Amino acid sequence: MPWWGVLLIVIGILVGIIIVLYFLGKRAQKKQDEQQAQIDAAKQTVSMLVIDKKKMRIRDAGFPPIVLEQTPKMMRRTKFPIVKAKVGPKIMTFIADKKVYEIIPVKKEVKATVSGLYITDVRGIRGPLEAPKKKESRMDKLLKKGRGEA
Repeated sequence: MPWWGVLLIVIGILVGIIIVLYFLGKRAQKKQDEQQAQIDAAKQTVSMLVIDKKKMRIRDAGFPPIVLEQTPKMMRRTKFPIVKAKVGPKIMTFIADKKVYEIIPVKKEVKATVSGLYITDVRGIRGPLEAPKKKESRMDKLLKKGRGEA
């Protein structure tokens, strides 16, 4: 077989893979939009005292068995941002959004927008919440050292 024949076959396979990925991405985007609509429909604002926050597996977090059953099997082994908080007289366990998890203060009272067991937004009750300091990357450290700013 000539080299251009092999090249045409490889190009055909790559085009087929790109088409399949396009349609799978479209379907995943549609599912995500539906889930976001459900989260927005069920959200409510709650005042809570954050006791602890960790990244842990769902089965270790102390959720009821129904939550574990509804979680997809592939997601059961991954670590989630878990927040334990006191809402009224009850101590509850929540899953935080990845963007929100970083700004949740421990041992402080906050107003959180909650949809079921999912924290989607957090605001401070007594003033704004402080964003955590980002770690300096090795590249930034080397650049500082090179400039003599150490």
